[in-house]
Amino acid sequence: MQGKTFLEKFLEVTKRSKALYDEALGLTPHGVHSNWRIFDPYPLYMSRGKGSKIWDVDGNEYLDFNMAFGALGVGHAHPILVEEMRKVIENGTIYGFESEASVKTAKVLTERFGYERVRFATTGLEATMLAVRLARAFTGRRKILKFEGCFHGSHEPLMVSVKPSIYRAGHPKTPNSVPASMGMPQEFADLVTVAPYGDLDAVEKIMQKHGNDIAGIILEPIAMNMGVVIPPLEFLKGLRKLADEYNSLLIFDEVKTSGKFYRGVQEWCGVKGDIMVAAKSIAGGYPFSAVLSRREVFDMVGPNKTAHGGTFNSNPLSVNAALVTLTKILTEDNLRHAQSLSKELAKGYSDILEEAKIAYNISHIATSGTIYFTEHPIRNWRDFVKFNDFGKWFAWVVGMLVNGVIPQALGYDEQWTVSVQHSREDVEKALEVMKKVVKQLKDAYIQVGVEEIL
Repeated sequence: MQGKTFLEKFLEVTKRSKALYDEALGLTPHGVHSNWRIFDPYPLYMSRGKGSKIWDVDGNEYLDFNMAFGALGVGHAHPILVEEMRKVIENGTIYGFESEASVKTAKVLTERFGYERVRFATTGLEATMLAVRLARAFTGRRKILKFEGCFHGSHEPLMVSVKPSIYRAGHPKTPNSVPASMGMPQEFADLVTVAPYGDLDAVEKIMQKHGNDIAGIILEPIAMNMGVVIPPLEFLKGLRKLADEYNSLLIFDEVKTSGKFYRGVQEWCGVKGDIMVAAKSIAGGYPFSAVLSRREVFDMVGPNKTAHGGTFNSNPLSVNAALVTLTKILTEDNLRHAQSLSKELAKGYSDILEEAKIAYNISHIATSGTIYFTEHPIRNWRDFVKFNDFGKWFAWVVGMLVNGVIPQALGYDEQWTVSVQHSREDVEKALEVMKKVVKQLKDAYIQVGVEEIL
């Protein structure tokens, strides 16, 4: 490979990020406040965002398809949201009481997603915690069934078999329940039964053995913590039947997808969970989450019944941000526009990789997608680990970065997000950069291999 490598270019243009990283290392583990932001050789430190762009502390401009791990379906600093939130801030940021906006937002959410009741929280983690607590309270059962590779927040009840080593994970049809963190007792994992994602036959057999103990079946209906894994529709329909057969609650964790489809994944698959968790994009980048269900399930909540509370729940900043986002920004038309651009991006990437004869497959739906550098279809976590070429993926990511495009969230298991502020010109620019990077990838692989590319 002639000239500077991708990594040499990265080091050259991100010196201020490196200096901040070195300073932060003395203050916090790995220089970041979330493990998901760790990036080799060091994470980028950002200074501002506007529309579809973001700028780092070195002044480099990037076309952003990370969009805060999908939390910014509205894009950066959406002008409608900025103006509305300025008014809210002038009237105080937290009351410790409810407001009129909380009633309006509850009405918008229940009508949009088709549920009778809702409770607000602040993060997706808090919302999935409430969802499983409700399932246990409503059914009187202890166990939760979750799927290998799915992530539902870093709390003990569900931090199980998230990214397990295949050497600890057991048989692919009957996976072990593997704690996903040090400091987590095995006893928590023992309350979770793990199933293979997308394999209805295996789930049926697991439910035959454990179904009478299962309070809830929780899953990402489109798995977005192993790229983008779109299950067969029959899988989701089958889970609905199994939940009904065993009188368990079906929980759809739509922390990501609630802001990618106008009415959530039921709009795509025709299947509705008993409980839905919504978060990320639905409040335009403000911390807000919601748990939705039918009236009888929420009748379990209250004093001396199922506990749920939080000082920042229903704070006026987040509630108003959600109200504005849902009614004025993440509209059907705007989401349809973003979905169309995401489809064009996927098609363009596919054409470029096909022409270059680089092994790949692309999975995309709604406003998100991912590139797997393998021809093998990725159907579950074990496929993801076994077949994806992570070295080639990393070279591609760094190559896109040094050419001014953040192609996705900077984790090997993440995806891109197209916001409502992205334009066709943004897609065209990303594809032009892709052509340049892929040519260098191909040429370098022919000559020397991935180490020289980086």
